[in-house]
Amino acid sequence: MSERDLSDQEEIHSKVLRAGRRTYFFDVRSTKAGDYYLTITESKKFTHDDGSFHYKKHKIYLYKEDFDAFKENVEEMMDFIINEKGSEVISERHQKDFKKEDSETEVEIPVENTSTTSSFTDVSFEDI
Repeated sequence: MSERDLSDQEEIHSKVLRAGRRTYFFDVRSTKAGDYYLTITESKKFTHDDGSFHYKKHKIYLYKEDFDAFKENVEEMMDFIINEKGSEVISERHQKDFKKEDSETEVEIPVENTSTTSSFTDVSFEDI
């Protein structure tokens, strides 16, 4: 069997999640026995001063017999984080262009009444 046939046999279904500098790959693969398992790969891009770059990858292999326990633990950990820290992404506060969107803190700016036409200049397109 060729390497391509083996690759086609193993990869059954894939999904990609791009999240900033990180990319997550969710791949359903096939074992030699024909059963399925899940690989979750985190790929993070690192750029060097000279403009070159490399990727660091971390991979988790998850088999069907572990799905229930894995899912319960992930959900428990995510619920814990949200309950303890809320859903706001704190790291966003440290970005240069961070602007918190809060509809309760609207500021009114007084505007002078300039509805008279005397403040306008009459422009003729022939002058341009």
